[in-house]
Amino acid sequence: MSSAEPAVEPGAGDNPSPPPPPSSFHGRLQLQDFMYQSADPPAPRRSARNANPTAAAAPIRSTPSPRKRAGAPSPAASGVSKPAKKQQQQQKKKKPSSGYAPPSTYAHLPLLPDAICADLLVLFVGLNPGLQTARTGHAYAHPTNTFWKLLHSSGITPRPCAATEDRQMPALYGLGLTNIVARPSRNGAELRRHELDDGVALLEDKARTWRPEAVCVVGKSIWESIWRVRHAGAPVGARFRYGWQDTAENMGVVDGRWPGARVFVASSTSGLAATLSPAQKQEIWNELGAWVKMRRAEREVAAEREGVSGA
Repeated sequence: MSSAEPAVEPGAGDNPSPPPPPSSFHGRLQLQDFMYQSADPPAPRRSARNANPTAAAAPIRSTPSPRKRAGAPSPAASGVSKPAKKQQQQQKKKKPSSGYAPPSTYAHLPLLPDAICADLLVLFVGLNPGLQTARTGHAYAHPTNTFWKLLHSSGITPRPCAATEDRQMPALYGLGLTNIVARPSRNGAELRRHELDDGVALLEDKARTWRPEAVCVVGKSIWESIWRVRHAGAPVGARFRYGWQDTAENMGVVDGRWPGARVFVASSTSGLAATLSPAQKQEIWNELGAWVKMRRAEREVAAEREGVSGA
């Protein structure tokens, strides 16, 4: 280490000396020689998250609680994804679809009598009474059934009618009501196919006895049964259509004496029937409504003429 002379304070009469230079590593000790020098330039410090984009994008997961650790394995560990697990839970909650129910199931419910008489404009043929219909004793009584609504919107009845007026329909508007199967059930799935087929002969007898101008089949499945019975078990298939059927399909024909009732196939009015949209159903029923209004007007004119001639 080299020696240095001590500094002397300037006296009162001495000239002031210049200020000492600022401290630096370039003094007598040459401290820069003792600094650590790296061969490579130091890399800037960066966060591990910024250096790894994948780590930055990964969500922060909370530590599972001890209860979760000790419980059942996660959906991923069990091999079932969350959407699939949710779907399985929903399927378990769904009620099983109903199947055949024997007549004894609803034997405690009364049968629904027909509303029928001679010289009807239209005899409506339903599938069978539903549970609400059987309990109340009135046709198409379930609040989701659109039968009474469609009667009015299509012009078949001049005013809205209720299920409680079903027995008055023949006298009021020349409309009759019956079913291809008499016993009640929750829906059509609880009936056997042979029950519908067995009801065809009874429908023919009713048409032959009461001789309505037209028979309106309320629902595709009813017409499929009628067709199957008439055509030796052959399905209607591609020949099915809504609306008026060929005169060869008239019901209740009496050879040489009566040509039978014309057949109109309408859409089902059940709330469970969703194959057709409300607009499509309305269009089908409008066709029948136009015919009913025409025939009702013609009947009124004919009645007036008879009254004049009788006077």
